[in-house]
Amino acid sequence: MAKSSSGNYQVLARKYRPRIFDELIGQEAMVRILKHAFAEERVAQAYMLTGVRGVGKTTTARIIAKGLNCIGNGATKAVEPCGQCDSCLHIAEGRHMDVLELDAASRSQVNEMREILENVAFEPGEGRYRVYLIDEIHMLSTHAFNALLKTLEEPPEHVKFIFATTEIRKVPVTVLSRCQRFDLKRIDPKVMSEHLFSIANQEQIPVTQDAVDLIIRAAEGSVRDAVSLLDQVVGQGGAKIGAAAVRDMLGLADRGRTLDLLELIMKGDASGALGEINAQFSAGADPIAILRDLAEAVHLISIMNVSPEVAQDAELSPSESERSLELGKKLPVSSLSRAWQMLLKALEEAANAPSPMMAVEMAVIRLCYVQDLPSAAELLKKLNLDRATPLRVSKESSPSSHSANNKSEPPRHHDAEVKSDNLSTEESKGASPAPTIHQTVKPHISDAFEMIETPPSMVSDPETPRVTELKRDSVEGEQLGESHTASEPLQDKRLREAKEHELSKSAKEAFPNAEVQVVRSNK
Repeated sequence: MAKSSSGNYQVLARKYRPRIFDELIGQEAMVRILKHAFAEERVAQAYMLTGVRGVGKTTTARIIAKGLNCIGNGATKAVEPCGQCDSCLHIAEGRHMDVLELDAASRSQVNEMREILENVAFEPGEGRYRVYLIDEIHMLSTHAFNALLKTLEEPPEHVKFIFATTEIRKVPVTVLSRCQRFDLKRIDPKVMSEHLFSIANQEQIPVTQDAVDLIIRAAEGSVRDAVSLLDQVVGQGGAKIGAAAVRDMLGLADRGRTLDLLELIMKGDASGALGEINAQFSAGADPIAILRDLAEAVHLISIMNVSPEVAQDAELSPSESERSLELGKKLPVSSLSRAWQMLLKALEEAANAPSPMMAVEMAVIRLCYVQDLPSAAELLKKLNLDRATPLRVSKESSPSSHSANNKSEPPRHHDAEVKSDNLSTEESKGASPAPTIHQTVKPHISDAFEMIETPPSMVSDPETPRVTELKRDSVEGEQLGESHTASEPLQDKRLREAKEHELSKSAKEAFPNAEVQVVRSNK
């Protein structure tokens, strides 16, 4: 195991920290530029290193400081560091008197920055250069940045500045313009896997490929996080460290079980999905991690739908890759996009809920329920079909209408037709009956036709005003108007409602699969 020269245990992240440029992994472009700069004696006065956590910002800054002061092999100028001389060892241990490593978070005020800059004029005492290594530079105050500008632009020849930050956008552009900037990228999973297996072999740690894949997935491209997780999982012991041990340590769900859960949700099986969630929770999975894994699976399958070759680059086993591709063929992108939006909302709710498990269960129930709902494209398509389909509703088609009205009321307006606006006048004259509605379409009758008739008792009285009458163009092409009373008596209202119900019933008998609605005109 990792032990220092004094016999005390040393964590793997510190023991295997790169000491020279060749030991840096995943940053080939930056290493090539810096090596050439040292070889050609073109070392800049200030460097800005930025990137996510654990990708080598501070490590690279120390290697640059070593190169500036390395005395190995009798070097008298800035060279690529050897990592073995006294100067390199002192810098690595943090006790070189001319290399000042500062934390901007604890020295963010302008007075502290002025105290630091007062010593810039002094010549180095141990090495060739006085190097100021300031970590998390974005934490400096505005006044501290302003105090640094003049010295940063024209520093003494023996002074070099090296800055590191994870929040490059918070650094003023006036500072950035005075530095050479390097953006350190996340480490590729294949490179990370080789690095972890190299450490495991040196430390004689028995670890499987599946366990390493889970560690890489949790590290999110950070070397320090990956090595620390490997160091942590070693504490569990065992003849062989497998994926199960890593899942138990991190509270992760098996990706295969995540795909099982997603498949149950997309089928609308709420009972089965809740049972799977409870099983994963009982096995030690964190509820929010379950939602995060679901979102990751939905994202991966959506990308595979668009670009199947992504399956070869993803950190998936062959079986997981094949299954993800099969799910992508079954699930449309619209359903996956809707699930993605709902999962993002569910993650916010779970983070603020008194019980994350309850929030996760409610989110899964919602996801299962919406699988039966049509998509927006399907609704628009059905609406367009509804508007383009003509419908003929006739009183003569309803036997109940004849039996109720033939004896007590003279026939009035025997046929009521509903047509789309693009039908010609000749078609409306009834040369041939209009086609019947398609079985799968539900027309909106109220959008095209309303008709309410007054009872015979009111028609026989010439002094009683007509309640209402509304028609589209009649068979002869005449345009008829209508009139309304200012107020409607209760008895007339009941008679009108009865006639509306009778007319709706007749239309439903003629078209049992259609949705019929009779609406009064307000004209």
